[in-house]
Formats: sequence, structure tokens, C-alpha cells
Amino acid sequence: MKILENETPQQRLLITICGRAGSKGFANKNLKTFCGKPLVYYTLSAAELFAKAHPEVAVELALNTDSPQLAELVAKAYPEVTFLPRTPALGGDTVPKMAVFQDTLARMEEKTGSRYQAVMDLDITSPLRTAADIAGAYALKQARPDLDLVFSVTEARRNPWFNMVKQVGDHVEKVMESGYTARQQAPAVYDLNASIYVFARDFMANNHTGILWDGKIGVTTMMDTGILDIDSEEDYRLMEVIANHLYAHYPDFAAVRGNIRG
Repeated sequence: MKILENETPQQRLLITICGRAGSKGFANKNLKTFCGKPLVYYTLSAAELFAKAHPEVAVELALNTDSPQLAELVAKAYPEVTFLPRTPALGGDTVPKMAVFQDTLARMEEKTGSRYQAVMDLDITSPLRTAADIAGAYALKQARPDLDLVFSVTEARRNPWFNMVKQVGDHVEKVMESGYTARQQAPAVYDLNASIYVFARDFMANNHTGILWDGKIGVTTMMDTGILDIDSEEDYRLMEVIANHLYAHYPDFAAVRGNIRG
């Protein structure tokens, strides 16, 4: 179902929210409460703010999950999100995300009877994502039709050409040999943060390897302190500390939390 409808949209955008039941690294992480609100609601709130700010885009959301509890949680506050029960074949922890994205795209196009031009995935475990972050990723993909995929990154705090080392026998050496004397001279490098992916529809639909690197990729940069991978209880607690600072001092982050329903 549509979050926002436009009579003559320039593009139909499918936003996917994908979450498995359970987690080996951090039990039931998709069902956690973060700073007093359900974790998944932060993703839905940011998507809603993006949709409201961009009426030229017809945005539809789909939740692909094998967790009845997650489906119930989303439906309680965001009933317009289409629930797609995940098939057992896509429920294992070794299933590539691309297969889940493709399943979501195919089922949504069958359900709606029409074709999307782009697909965006927003990871549930990235609550500190702003509507501006989403807009930046989408705008880059729109401006660069030659790109198959745009994903979010953060600026790396270490650089393999300058201040990273690797073990070589009984000593260490630079990861990448270079003569750079300052980090600013080295090529820019980034950390993937798995928060936002924007796919060209045909690249996703026709991918047969499950490997993102098959395509031509662009990146959009997010605040480095705003995103950590939530893979443990310690990560989760640290994220809450960071979040409270961001909510107090950065309006874009506070807007997402303030927009959460319920």
C-alpha cells in the first residue's frame, strides 16, 4: 500500500524492509526497543519523512519477514506497509540478501500489477538514519542512470595506504605500499555501513550471482558516528548513548524520532 500517492509520479519507488526471525549474533535484534521506541519504527519514520518531502515520487513500502512478531509490530503503527511472509527457502542465515530483495520486488510487482523503476532497501538495525540520508542516496541514483546501485558509506577513520598494517611473517607492513606522508594525500576510502541501498530495478531483477559488485556502484556518505553495526548487546547500548546525543544536538536525527507513530 502507498504511503504517499501522486497523480503523475515521475518514478515508482519500492522501499523494502527485510528482517529474519531471531539472530545468531544478537537474539531477536529486529524486535528490540531503542531509546523507548521499537527499533523498526525508526526506519519506517525516516522513510515516511522522505516520502512526505518528495511528493513527486510514488513510494510504497513492503516488509519481507518470517517473524510474525515483527509483522504484528509494523502493522500496529504502520498498517499501510505491505506484509510479505518470507518463504522457508529464504529464511536461512546463509541466504544472500539479493535473493530476498528479488523476491520482494517480484511479489510486489505481481500484487500491484505494475513496474517499479527503483528499489531501495533500508536496514532495520540502522536507527540513526535521517530523511536527508535517504534523499541523498535516492538523488544520486536519479542523477546517475549509469549506476546500477548506490549504497551508503561512512568516511573510514583508517586508510590502508597510510595508517593500517598487516602481519607479514614475524613483522608488520603497510597494507598498501605507498610514499604518502599525510593521510589527506592517500586515496579516499570508506566503510560500508549497510544502511541504505538504492538499486536500478533491472540490475536487481536480473542479477544471478547475489553479488552486489557485479554492478557499477556509487556511494553516498553518512555521518560516521551515526551508524554502528548492531551485532551485540554492547553495540546496541553504545548506539543508544550516541542516539541521545544526536537527538539533543542534531535536528535531522531528532525529527525521525519525533515523527514515530504511537
